Amino acid sequence: MKSLRLSLLLAAFCIPLITCMAIKRIPFNGLLLDAQGKAIRNARIWTDDKRDYALSDKQGRFGLTDVAPTDTIFIEIKKTKYSLPVDGKKSIRILLGDEIVSSEDTELASYGYGYVSRRERTSPSDYISGTDLLTTGRSDVITALQGKVAGLDITYENGEQVIRMRGNKSILGDSTPLYIVDGLTCDTLSDVPLNDIDYVEVMKDGSIFGSRGANGAIYVHTKYEK
Repeated sequence: MKSLRLSLLLAAFCIPLITCMAIKRIPFNGLLLDAQGKAIRNARIWTDDKRDYALSDKQGRFGLTDVAPTDTIFIEIKKTKYSLPVDGKKSIRILLGDEIVSSEDTELASYGYGYVSRRERTSPSDYISGTDLLTTGRSDVITALQGKVAGLDITYENGEQVIRMRGNKSILGDSTPLYIVDGLTCDTLSDVPLNDIDYVEVMKDGSIFGSRGANGAIYVHTKYEK
């Protein structure tokens, strides 16, 4: 009887362990190509949460973290969405044509976290649509964002607009977040018409852009983004 109880106890502990082993998550690298084998850049790729996405680079490469063998990969290109199962792959080469063709690529897998560190956005973000910005009646992006993003503070000092994302990091340091429009960094967003904006992504942590994003980042996606 004691032997039976011991066996059942061991089984109870082993089941969660086996389950955890079955869904072990790994760095996941991919390559996205069109039907002619040309790289597809600036495609948005994610699994569970659209906010934690990767953008394919100019060579079509992308990286993700926490990808389980049973996950589904979602791809968005110019508002057209595709999906395909990971199906146990550790890396993936995707051809997007009339049909989606995918295969495992061991060469991509060997890069480990190489693509992930550059591409995946895993920091907290707020998304504000261009329509929401227009309803504020404001004429520029920054003032239209005021009150719509927690932690975004806009003040004026000596007649100059001062923008802080998470509070001043340094008494003497610049607190201005990084500005990006359709993948290109800008010094200002004042010349971006609100009517042209699809949505704005405000990132509290812009570290994926290196030291330039130390104060966060405001990423404007226009309706004409390629």
